[in-house]
Amino acid sequence: IALAIAKERPHARIVATDASADALDVARGNARRNAVANVEFRHGDWCAPLAGESFDLIACNPPYIALGDPHLGQGDLRFEPPSALASGEDGLDAIRAIARQAPAHLRADGWLLFEHGREQAGAVRALLRDAGFADIATERDLEQRDRVTLGRIGATRR
Repeated sequence: IALAIAKERPHARIVATDASADALDVARGNARRNAVANVEFRHGDWCAPLAGESFDLIACNPPYIALGDPHLGQGDLRFEPPSALASGEDGLDAIRAIARQAPAHLRADGWLLFEHGREQAGAVRALLRDAGFADIATERDLEQRDRVTLGRIGATRR
């Protein structure tokens, strides 16, 4: 996600975080191969590497599959690290953490958006609402499935 945004917005300052040092190494290599120079890579869990900083936008693709989901053992998913895909019994543990942490790292009127499972939109909107976000909406993918939810942190919330 960070590289796609950076490529489309070469004057933007992008910070990419990941709990996996290996994933960051792959991303750095992809950035070099695609001549993307406006991304800073930081190792750490969710917003932890952002201490003391605020941004206009936080975009992410956290793991969102339930731990017991049978799809984890099928197709290409078999080759991915489970921590990159699964997040708790309902798949929402990472999203809960991000919804709690992101407001401290968003500027007034900043946006949080992230991908989630196609049947999780209602739960994700509730999590954002509970965390104080406004203007919450869910967008559909090309197959018309609810896949991305976003919310704006208000100026009074921070």
